[in-house]
Amino acid sequence: MKLAPGIVWADHRLHRWSGGRVSLVAIAGLPSLRLTAVGRKSGLPRSTNLLYFPDGANYVLIGSNWGKPRHPAWTHNLRAKPEATIAVRGREIPVRAREVEGAEYDALWQRLLAFWPGYEMERELAARELPIFVLTPR
Repeated sequence: MKLAPGIVWADHRLHRWSGGRVSLVAIAGLPSLRLTAVGRKSGLPRSTNLLYFPDGANYVLIGSNWGKPRHPAWTHNLRAKPEATIAVRGREIPVRAREVEGAEYDALWQRLLAFWPGYEMERELAARELPIFVLTPR
C-alpha cells in the first residue's frame, strides 16, 4: 500500500503512452479500465485507472482507495453524476453507474473476494465499508 502513489503515477503514464491498451494491472493479468467521470465540484472530466470485475456485460468497481480511510474521489463523482465513460483495451464505452447496497452488496462482495482476495485486506486497512458500483453500458 505504501507503493500506491508510485504505482498510480506509472500506470497513468503507461496508459497514456499506449493509448489505453496497456496498464500495470493488465500486465499483472487482471482486468483494468480507465474511468472518466465528471468532477462533482469542478465539472471537469476526471480520469483514473481501476481494476474491475467483469460481470457479464457489466463492469464492477470497488472504492477501496488502496485501503485508505477515505472513499476515492471517483465514488463521489459517480454518486453526483452516474453517467461516465470507460476505456477498456483502448475502446471507449459510455456507461451508467449504480451503487450496490443491501443483500445485493453482500452477494457481490463474496464474488469480488473470490476474484481478488486483497479487497478484504483493503477493507480492514480502511476501516470502512468499501462502496461497490456496477457500470452498465449505455
